[in-house]
Amino acid sequence: MKKVELNIKGMHCNSCVMLIKDALDETKGVADAKVDLKKNNAVVSYDEKSVTEKQLIEVIKNEGYDAKLK
Repeated sequence: MKKVELNIKGMHCNSCVMLIKDALDETKGVADAKVDLKKNNAVVSYDEKSVTEKQLIEVIKNEGYDAKLK
């Protein structure tokens, strides 16, 4: 299991947090996702054999937010 922290731009409320968390949680290989509105980030634990950091960023971008590795 690997852990990565991603910076996220564009979140402004708890609905944004839940949207991103749900999308990450539904991604194959993601074990846990913690999204923090105040820190504008997500900490994701995932199986690197099932999903890549680039794919995690794409999941967030597909929800309408900008994301990059911290």
